[in-house]
Amino acid sequence: MNAEPAADGFDQVPVLDVRALVDSSSSLAARRAVASRMGAACRESGFFYVVGHGVDEGLQVRLEELSRRFFSLPLEQKMAVRMARGGRAWRGYFPVGGELTSGRPDRKEGLYFGAELGSNHPLVRAGTPLHGPNLFPSDPADLRDAVLDYMAALTRLGHALMRGIALSLELDEDHFAARQMADPLVLFRIFNYPPGPDTAEDGQPIWGVGEHTDYGVLTILKQDDAGGLQVKSRAGGEVRWVEAPPIPGSFVCNIGDMLDRMTRGVYRSTPHRVRNRAGRDRLSLPFFFDPGWTAEVRPLDAPALPRIANDDQAERWDGQSVHAFRGTYGDYLLGKVGKVFPDLRTEVL
Repeated sequence: MNAEPAADGFDQVPVLDVRALVDSSSSLAARRAVASRMGAACRESGFFYVVGHGVDEGLQVRLEELSRRFFSLPLEQKMAVRMARGGRAWRGYFPVGGELTSGRPDRKEGLYFGAELGSNHPLVRAGTPLHGPNLFPSDPADLRDAVLDYMAALTRLGHALMRGIALSLELDEDHFAARQMADPLVLFRIFNYPPGPDTAEDGQPIWGVGEHTDYGVLTILKQDDAGGLQVKSRAGGEVRWVEAPPIPGSFVCNIGDMLDRMTRGVYRSTPHRVRNRAGRDRLSLPFFFDPGWTAEVRPLDAPALPRIANDDQAERWDGQSVHAFRGTYGDYLLGKVGKVFPDLRTEVL
C-alpha cells in the first residue's frame, strides 16, 4: 500500500460500501478490499461516506424526530438540562452562541451526551472529567432510550470501521480494539443550526461551526438534508472548500487528530466547517469514537507507515502540532474542551 500522503487536493468526498466490515460472515479478502479504499480516503481527504453500515433506519428517523421536538421547545425548558448542571461529566444543553470555535461563538445549539456511567463506576468515583451520567430532558421522554440505543449501534459500527483502518495499515484487525480503543471514550452530540446572516456587525463571517479538526480518532456523522458541511482541500498551495452534501442512507466519517498523530500525518485530520444556508434549521448528529481516557497515544509501528512524521503544523487551523503532543488522550482532550466552553473550564480543569 502507498504510505505517502496525497500531494494533490480532492474534489469530492468518496463513498465506501462497508458491509464487508460489519458482516461477520464476509471473507478476509472482501474486508481487505474495503480497507484499501478506506486507506486511500484517509490519505487523500481524511473524509469518506459510508453506506451498507447496518444501522437501523427506523432508529435514525426516531432520533431525528425526537431531537427536532426538543429543539423546538422554549429556551427556558431546554435550559432545565443546561451543561452547568452536568458538572464534571460535561453533559447537557447549551444555547446558540454557547460554544466557541477559535474564540468566536458558533451559531448552533446542542446537547452533549456520553457513555451512561453510574456513580459507582471507578472513573466517576475518581472524579474523572467527561465521565458520568447524562442529563436527559423530560420532554420528549423517549429521547433517552433513542440516544442510548443509537450510541450502542454507533459503537458497534465504530469498532467495525476501526478494523478496516487497522487492515489498511497492514495491522491485525483487532489492533485498535486490543489497545488504544479497548475502552473507547464515546461522546455524542446533537446540534441544531438555525438559519441567519453570513456576516456579523463587525464584518466577520458567522459560521454554524468555524474551521476546526476533530480531536480523537474517528467521527461518524449523521446529517439531515439541509447541507452546509465543507471540507478543506489543499493543492499546490491553493485552498478550496469542498462540499460534503447529504447522501441518503449514509454517514459521513472523518479521522481526528489522534489518528493523524498515530499515522505520523499519513492519515489526515482534515479541517472542516459548517454554514447553514438552507433557510431553515439544520440537524447534525456527530458521534466521536476515540481512544480511552488513559490511553497514551503514540505513533504506530506499522509496515505501511514512514518513520518520520509529516507535520503540517504551519497549515493547521490552530497552528498546533499533533505530533509534538505527549501524554494521554484525556490530557489532549482537556486542553481542547476548555477553549470551547470557557465558562465551564473551571468545572473540569
